[in-house]
Amino acid sequence: MPDAGSDAPVKRIIVEKDGPVGRVKMDNQTRRNAMTLGMWQDLGKAIADFAADDAIRVVVVSGEGGKSFCAGADISEFEKNRSSEESVQIYNTAVEESSELLRTINKPTIAAIDGFCVGGGVGIATCCDIRICTDDSIFAIPAAKLGLGYRVDGLKPLVDIVGPSYAMELFYTARKFTAEEAERMNYANRVVSRDQFSDYVEDYVQTIGGNAPLTIKAVKVVVQECIKDDADRNHDLCASIVDDCFRSEDYVEGRRAFMEKRKAEFKGK
Repeated sequence: MPDAGSDAPVKRIIVEKDGPVGRVKMDNQTRRNAMTLGMWQDLGKAIADFAADDAIRVVVVSGEGGKSFCAGADISEFEKNRSSEESVQIYNTAVEESSELLRTINKPTIAAIDGFCVGGGVGIATCCDIRICTDDSIFAIPAAKLGLGYRVDGLKPLVDIVGPSYAMELFYTARKFTAEEAERMNYANRVVSRDQFSDYVEDYVQTIGGNAPLTIKAVKVVVQECIKDDADRNHDLCASIVDDCFRSEDYVEGRRAFMEKRKAEFKGK
């Protein structure tokens, strides 16, 4: 880490590869893992690297410290990185590009939410396919208390998950909502007690990592097409990617493993 007088960016994104699992951990604990410009840039680089690595079959995004997933933007950087039109554009580009990479990576993504998930933290979690949180996690989108506006590409992923009425409630009130409420509005896929959280997430990702990668890729592509208007759907892509599954070595392996009553060893081919 650079000393206090250095202008070099501080690295606060931890990236790990653990067998089939790629892990991205936000580590700005003194600010509840709030995102700096450098963290946004490094998040995008990590996701792009995972996308290009065939050994990685599932990606987990989490926050370090056990108290916060991500508390949004690091306001201490605003004077430096969001005070001019040029700097705002640089920041927004980093956020948009990294968010798009996370949302569209052709591998399953899981947000492991432990504690506070606020503002941009909700944005990161929303870009993931699945959200698992502790039962004491707290969520909020405080834009209406700050005078911020959200464009269509920032709001649509949330609306797709919770529906328009819940999305409007979250923004209108800017209030904190609980893990139980998040589950009720279908934002949280699973709510787990804190003492079981780490083991539960690990078992979850290992289960996904052991399944057929081509099948998972096909499901992700087809689901993303399903939420588009019918006129905008790429039906040829959906048909092609499903055909790839049936033509694959993994399909042969899966059938054999089932008949032989053993665990399949999938290769993503």
